[in-house]
Amino acid sequence: MKPSFFLHSVIFALGVALVFPAFAEDASGIVYHDKNGNGVRDQGEPGLPGVAVSNQREVVQTDAEGRWSLPVTDDTILFVVKPSGWKTPVNEFQLPQFYYIHKPKGSPENFRYPGVDPTGPLPESIEFALSPVEEPAQFKAIFFGDPQPSTIEQVNYIADDVIAELIGTDAKFGVTLGDIMFDHLELFEPSNANVALVGIPWYNVIGNHDLNFEATDDADSDETFHRHFGPNYYSFDYGPVHFINLDDVEWGRRNAEGKLTYVGGLDERQLAFVKNDLALVPEEKLVVLMMHIPLTTVENRTELYRLIEKRPYTLSISGHTHWQAHQFIDEADGWQGDGPHHHIVNVTVCGTWWKGEKDERGIPHATMRDGAPNGYSIMSFDGTSHILDFKAAREPTDYQFHIHAPNEIAVEDAEKTLVHVNVFNGSKDSTVRMRVGEDGEWIVLDKVLEPDPYYVETRDREMAARPEATNHLNPPILSDHLWKGFLPAGIPAGSHPIQVEATDAYGRLWKDEKVIRVGKPR
Repeated sequence: MKPSFFLHSVIFALGVALVFPAFAEDASGIVYHDKNGNGVRDQGEPGLPGVAVSNQREVVQTDAEGRWSLPVTDDTILFVVKPSGWKTPVNEFQLPQFYYIHKPKGSPENFRYPGVDPTGPLPESIEFALSPVEEPAQFKAIFFGDPQPSTIEQVNYIADDVIAELIGTDAKFGVTLGDIMFDHLELFEPSNANVALVGIPWYNVIGNHDLNFEATDDADSDETFHRHFGPNYYSFDYGPVHFINLDDVEWGRRNAEGKLTYVGGLDERQLAFVKNDLALVPEEKLVVLMMHIPLTTVENRTELYRLIEKRPYTLSISGHTHWQAHQFIDEADGWQGDGPHHHIVNVTVCGTWWKGEKDERGIPHATMRDGAPNGYSIMSFDGTSHILDFKAAREPTDYQFHIHAPNEIAVEDAEKTLVHVNVFNGSKDSTVRMRVGEDGEWIVLDKVLEPDPYYVETRDREMAARPEATNHLNPPILSDHLWKGFLPAGIPAGSHPIQVEATDAYGRLWKDEKVIRVGKPR
């Protein structure tokens, strides 16, 4: 199909200028079966029908010969929506290559970090390669929240703390949920090279620290991200699940001091894309929304709610806050679905921005502000259901909660002594109980919204030991997954195990113990 050309019209009538923005031309191309996997359409490689292609607003499906056509401006990213059972090529960094950037003049040149080089005239045909692959209904994906390195040393922390243990994973792909960087965008390349060692395709969400801050508007702030990762929002299928990667960081607002800042928001074009994209997604599919800023703090979130709330299976996940939580969005927040929408605020790789004292490996412990360790998540999908596994960095997989209690108490102080249990992957539906010794009675603990005393004590101790340090932990927040209860009276003198059983957000039982020494009466 040949491009069609339209003029931008400016009509002046009655002293009022009416501007009708129009697309300059149509892009067209083919989605094809890349039989030899070389990323180039060779003779005998047929087009694929019924595959979705988008310009980040409209979404069309290829015809019987795999052809598509979409309008473009001189600042458009086109992409294929990867269908189930097919894969896109990846580059040397395991970054999926499913898009074409059309910026004839390139990105603005007055930015500290380069954007997209000039792409030149629109090609006569833009071709997207797909290769068949087995995609089971049951699969795993890895989710990183906020790796956020600001130095090459911190890039190395990430490699030692989480990437090394993931090499050889059976997960099918990974996702970083924004703040890939901490403003220093020159580190994208060495960071991407490290993540590539995990050995699976890796998708990336844009975060507020991944922007060009020289930009005065939201559109230009994403240019360096485009250079490295392609579109700032898009979608793809894996197995029976439909994933939508959102850009909910809106740059260009002014704060009280007049400085440029950001808010959580979704512009009209992106919302139109989500609507058009979902129009082609069957109702029985699980739809997973991936974003940086938690959904509950996005200014115009109810507009997004209207697009997904009638679907029976939806889930969303974000980063940004540097604490872990399971949120259940209901009518109190404007949700009108039959049941609450499950939103996960994911554990961060950098914890509290790589702060805290260093361990024997030279890596800060980086405990998050809610008392949970830094780490990542592994989500297991099975049709329309999911289970999220919290994985603490360099810890055993069964390290799922922390017991905080004194190491030693007097006999008479037992019933006045609190035990706190921080269940990292806990939620409002979790249960936590404890007993002292093998024969003690089980005591059900209460869920509380308080700072984790373990985090508070750790921070106070480190600040007292090295008041001059610049890497102190941030002030604590109210932990969303903390339980507490008093020890029972009548514990005899001696050493005893405090046994704890806790269920996570998915009802799975986890067990651990802590030893407490009870002294003789004073």
